[in-house]
Amino acid sequence: MNAIVIAGGIPQPGEPLYEYTRGKAKALLDVGGKPMVQWVLDALDGAEAVQRVVMIGLEPESGIKSSKLVAYLTNQGSMVENIRAGIYKILELDPQASHVLVVSSDIPGITPEMVDWVVNTAMQTDEDAYYSVIPREVMERRFPTSKRSYTRLKDIEVCGGDMNLVRASLATSREEIWDRLIEARKNVFKQAALIGLDTLILLMLRRITLDDAVRRATRRLKISGRALVCPYAEVGMDVDKPHQLEIMRAYLSTERAQTSG
Repeated sequence: MNAIVIAGGIPQPGEPLYEYTRGKAKALLDVGGKPMVQWVLDALDGAEAVQRVVMIGLEPESGIKSSKLVAYLTNQGSMVENIRAGIYKILELDPQASHVLVVSSDIPGITPEMVDWVVNTAMQTDEDAYYSVIPREVMERRFPTSKRSYTRLKDIEVCGGDMNLVRASLATSREEIWDRLIEARKNVFKQAALIGLDTLILLMLRRITLDDAVRRATRRLKISGRALVCPYAEVGMDVDKPHQLEIMRAYLSTERAQTSG
């Protein structure tokens, strides 16, 4: 499996983490004694399922290290465009690539075991896209003060994960999907149109299950997909706000102390 790490985020004045970054990449924030993104790379390095990694949004001079890192790409301006550029690079390096693992740089709590679980669980079927979700009870048991946002469905309450998979060929063969995603990225009405107004209403009324929601959304996009109900809170514990940064600093400082001890 090839992986791309998205590290293009630079907090702007007025955004929650700007006082911590001051114009520098969020991925390079110190967490537990090393850059946040380094924890992610360490997990990918240790994962048996991952062969190579492409970094998007950082430069070789950033000081990060990885035995599997084979290329750096500049920030393309948006998450969707970064993912697409990363997939193109993967296909350049490995034309036979089937799927690509997309990992955010701001989930420093992940481990090799978690990476392998996501990849191996996904590859039990052959879908176009896989989206990881974390049940509320799993997140709050591990990080009770994280204050995540949850989606309430008929059968489960979840927050989104930040380690997902997409079929590589979608980057080259389904231009209309990427165009629609890019067009909708800053417009809530266009985002609603992507999944359908009927599905949106059912979500709001909690009258739809997780599997039904995925089935409806993917059918509208004319792709196949599956939700991965992940048992690891760390996959969805991204650092977007100061209190989340402090949670992960304390958590990983403790983990490192236990490991070294």
